[in-house]
Amino acid sequence: MALAGVGVDIVEIARMERILERTPRFARRVFTDEERAYCESTARPAAHYACRFAAREATLKALGCGFAPGVRFDDVSVSTDASGRPRVELRGRVAQVAREKGVLSVAVSLSFTREMAVANAVATTAETAPRIAEQRDPRRELAESFREARSVIDELERVTDGK
Repeated sequence: MALAGVGVDIVEIARMERILERTPRFARRVFTDEERAYCESTARPAAHYACRFAAREATLKALGCGFAPGVRFDDVSVSTDASGRPRVELRGRVAQVAREKGVLSVAVSLSFTREMAVANAVATTAETAPRIAEQRDPRRELAESFREARSVIDELERVTDGK
C-alpha cells in the first residue's frame, strides 16, 4: 500500500532577498515566468519567492526524490487557482517520479512571517485520498436499525429470563 508523503521546508526571507540582489539570474533560472510575475506584483517579492522555493523543497521531500539527477528547478512550480489558493504543478522528471509512485495530487500550504517562509506539501495516492461518502441507502439503514432493535430485544429477554 502506498502511503502519502509529507514534506516541509522553511526559508529565511532575508537570505532570499540577498540572493535575488546579488544574483539577478537566480529568479530567471529557478522560477517560472508566471511565478516571477506573481512575486514581482506583491509588496514583498522576496517573501513570495521564498515561499515558492520552500514549496519546491517540500514537494520534493513529499515525493521522496529531492533534487536528484535529472530534476530541474522548474520541474516543480507554484501557481494559484481561481480562489487564490496555491497549487503545485509538476513537470519533467518530478512528474515522472510522481506517476511511478502513484501520486494523484500534491497539496501545498504556504505561509510567511517577517523573517521566515514555510511550505508544507502532502502527496496523495489512491490509497490515501479522501473517500467520497457513500450514498445513503434507506433499505440498508432500515435493516441496520432492525438489527440494532433485535439486539436490544435479545438482551432484554436474556436479562429478564435470568431473574
